[in-house]
Amino acid sequence: KAFLHHTVHLSCYFPNSQKIDLKDLIIFWQKGSDKVLHEVYYGQEKHDNLSPEYINRTKVDMGEWTLQLLNAEVEDEGHYQCVIMQGITEQSKTVIHKSECSLHIIANYSQPKIAELHSGELKPNGYLNLSCSSSGGYPEPKEMTWLISHENITHSSTAHMDVSQDAVTKLYNVTSKLNIPVPTKSPTNIRCLLHLREQLGSLVSVPLGI
Repeated sequence: KAFLHHTVHLSCYFPNSQKIDLKDLIIFWQKGSDKVLHEVYYGQEKHDNLSPEYINRTKVDMGEWTLQLLNAEVEDEGHYQCVIMQGITEQSKTVIHKSECSLHIIANYSQPKIAELHSGELKPNGYLNLSCSSSGGYPEPKEMTWLISHENITHSSTAHMDVSQDAVTKLYNVTSKLNIPVPTKSPTNIRCLLHLREQLGSLVSVPLGI
């Protein structure tokens, strides 16, 4: 897992117990089966086969057998492979090591914010009309719940969540609405809770007091 716009470290996990010289090796990192991120060819970095989206976005540390992928984007999510080949001659190249990993990108959602959609003063027999929104996160969240508290009693309700994804950044914005009779018991506190995926926990809004 890596945070959006941070650097990702993709390791080959190659012990090199035989202490093979870099000049005898071809090392490359690829995404999927066709996109090459970086290639070290007999000790020299080679740029001919790189996929355009990775040009000037990688740095290699051959001491650690690790590639740094800079400024991670949502599109970088996926399956990566590091392949090491030993080549005595052009004709006789053999794969001596392979390692794989999956990359998941995380972007922090903004703190959920409650807005009052009704106009004018609340009447005792009227309705409370609220929305709760959070933006700029990834991956898509699990659900949004509303917590309505009076004294030590809290009721929770899961509401429909409208989800939209930005076409360019691929980040998500979410909104949920709550429409309930005006609470007769005061003070009542209303909060909204955004449940995230990938064991990322949840975010809670500042309470609204009625």
